[in-house]
Amino acid sequence: MSMITKKYRRTPDDYLELVRRFPLRPIRSRDEYTEATAILVDLIGRADAGLSAGQSDYTDVLGRLVREYDQQHSHFLKENDVTPLEALKHLMEEHGMNTVALGKLVGGTGQASLILNGKRELSKSNIRTLAAHFNVSTALFI
Repeated sequence: MSMITKKYRRTPDDYLELVRRFPLRPIRSRDEYTEATAILVDLIGRADAGLSAGQSDYTDVLGRLVREYDQQHSHFLKENDVTPLEALKHLMEEHGMNTVALGKLVGGTGQASLILNGKRELSKSNIRTLAAHFNVSTALFI
């Protein structure tokens, strides 16, 4: 048995199920993007309960592919290499949101203030909520 075959046999079944559902390759269409983001939202939603190593690896790579698509197709992201915090601030400005409005989404004005000042990271729950609110990929906030 070759080294490649041995490695493949050790690949977790849950990872392979995800790859069969949506192969990890560049996203080339809006339909693929929509499907990828739905899978990503589902996986991030289950992350609090714990993902297997295979699921976690898949989520990481799929998040990168979705973010790459976002960067190629979003005017704001194309021109800027933005951090999740910069993306949040940009989206808030676009939607006329202030700290109080963000607080309603993330669990309070104090929490929103900490996030906006870079003193607190976005939680998985925050990421899901913000992605749904702004109708963007969760990968934008990862």
